Amino acid sequence: MSLTMGNGPFAKPLAGELNFDLSAAAPGHVLYVHDLDRRIRGEFAGQIVVDTVRARMLHETRLLPQWYLPIEDVAPGVLVESEHRTRCPFKGDARYWHLRVGDRVVHDAVWSYPEPVPGCPDLRGLVAFYHDRLDAWFEEDERLPAHPRDPFHRVDARRSGRRVTVRIHDVPVGESTDAVVLFETGLPARWYLPADDVATELLAPSETVTTCPYKGEASYFHFRADAGDADDVAWSYPEPLAEARPAVGMLSFAGPAVSVTVET
Repeated sequence: MSLTMGNGPFAKPLAGELNFDLSAAAPGHVLYVHDLDRRIRGEFAGQIVVDTVRARMLHETRLLPQWYLPIEDVAPGVLVESEHRTRCPFKGDARYWHLRVGDRVVHDAVWSYPEPVPGCPDLRGLVAFYHDRLDAWFEEDERLPAHPRDPFHRVDARRSGRRVTVRIHDVPVGESTDAVVLFETGLPARWYLPADDVATELLAPSETVTTCPYKGEASYFHFRADAGDADDVAWSYPEPLAEARPAVGMLSFAGPAVSVTVET
């Protein structure tokens, strides 16, 4: 997300500053494609249906990055042409395929732009998959937990002795001088407090679970108190990925009812 979302150089609106007028130098909708120097594999119904070291990544304004993979590196016989078609004003007419392995079929799971419109990067001979319609994706031999990882995106977790205070509906919920601050490209800094420094008796487990390709799987918590309730205002990564490992088991907070104050 770092190029076309958040505070990236091609985000709309632009959050940072450049030494030239981007509105005059670039179109309102930006496409940028580059090669990836990593092996990408996709698994469906117990079979590797695509395996390539020639992946390309498309960055597009307001959209998450998307892999485009050579159709030659898709397993023979797993793509069945669909009648479905869509048109993108920035890329052209999209052709679709169903994905079939044995008796298992996912409709319109794959698309391509066989004749991109003028000005679009050359996407001919490449196909893209709806990431969540396959059973698993791998970069090299590591399974990815969510959507494709952006090579321009990073997460930095840093321990901090600054005093961090959390209140929800003006009720004190946490205070710590042993927090971890997580800096993530395009997102506000998030402060994680040790569970021992949080009034966990005011938190109730939520059924909400989210998955981040950079941090891992997060469990959420509701706030319950006489002052008022607030749903999914706290989250934690019980088993974070390497980038977020310093925040393992710690709690972070956000939402309209939440106030996080950090000592300056």
